[in-house]
Amino acid sequence: MTTKFCECTLGTKYRTIDENGRVYGGPMYYLSRGFAEKGWVSFGKVLAVVFSIACVLASFGGGNMFQGNQACQQLVAVTGGEESFFAGRGWLFGLILGVTVGCVILGGIVGIAKVTAKLVPFMCSIYVVCALYILATHMADIPSAFGQIISGAFSMEAGLGGFIGVMIQGVKRAAFSNEAGFGSAPIAHSAVKTSKPASEGYVALLEPFVDTVIVCTMTALVIVITGEYVPEEAQGDWGKAIGVTSDAFGSVISWFPYVLFAAVLLFAFSTMISWSYYGQQAWSYLFGRSKKMEITYKLIFCGMVVLGASVKLGNVMDFSDAGLFAMCFPNFIGIYFLLPKVTEELNIFRKHVDDIEGK
Repeated sequence: MTTKFCECTLGTKYRTIDENGRVYGGPMYYLSRGFAEKGWVSFGKVLAVVFSIACVLASFGGGNMFQGNQACQQLVAVTGGEESFFAGRGWLFGLILGVTVGCVILGGIVGIAKVTAKLVPFMCSIYVVCALYILATHMADIPSAFGQIISGAFSMEAGLGGFIGVMIQGVKRAAFSNEAGFGSAPIAHSAVKTSKPASEGYVALLEPFVDTVIVCTMTALVIVITGEYVPEEAQGDWGKAIGVTSDAFGSVISWFPYVLFAAVLLFAFSTMISWSYYGQQAWSYLFGRSKKMEITYKLIFCGMVVLGASVKLGNVMDFSDAGLFAMCFPNFIGIYFLLPKVTEELNIFRKHVDDIEGK
């Protein structure tokens, strides 16, 4: 939460706005502009380029291929498993999804995006309500579920070196959930209309708490309580990622796998649109803001949707982790050296709030 506060405050502070009113922000700008203020012009530019390259790769991986892969897995699960028409034909689902994404980011058909924006909160609400229902009906099992999670984290059962292994995997998956520290969030938050960068930092810090601490914990408890988590089978097997969640909820609510498919599809679609924006911003920083460069990136992005739905999840996760991990290095260096600027903006915002309250 602190990391996200810092990076989104910096992203808003160092953003640029072109003559058409279009906002450009993110680590590439606070690395280049912020470090230039410290007299480290070349160092800042190098870090900005490294981040931009990593961001483009991550947009193809975690922000694209992974999303399509999970949606395709759940589609296969709810349409007959290995007997499904889409089993072994992930490319076809990827093609359909890729064309739909292309209609929005290439064709400008904003109607699809607007419908998705309205449906995603609704589907998220259904997911949370179903999770709460399962937890409420298994209230007596919650303490033991927490006990199993904690004992698993601090024993060799966690695998990959026990405590260290679960920390590495846990941090990777948690960061994948909330994106804190990757530098992707500042790209989106920098487009906000505010004159106080720290105010956007406060908004951003709530995201990791809600999606990772609350929602992911609820999901984990449901998986453990319903008996779907089997340590021996879970070791390093990402191929069952969405399947485990689907089976866990489906064991109590028979129709939930269909709801989960709709939710995953909508989440995947909205995430792809978001990451196409992040990747395009980084691409524009590297290759300029011309229309030709913009279309080139978008075409590659749509092609990656087909690839992501066609290949094994393990390969997608490796590629996604590599891109996201590479984004962290320049971003954390920037956050560390620009912390005084964050403190400065925080004090300005606090004074602004005190003035409003008449203190």
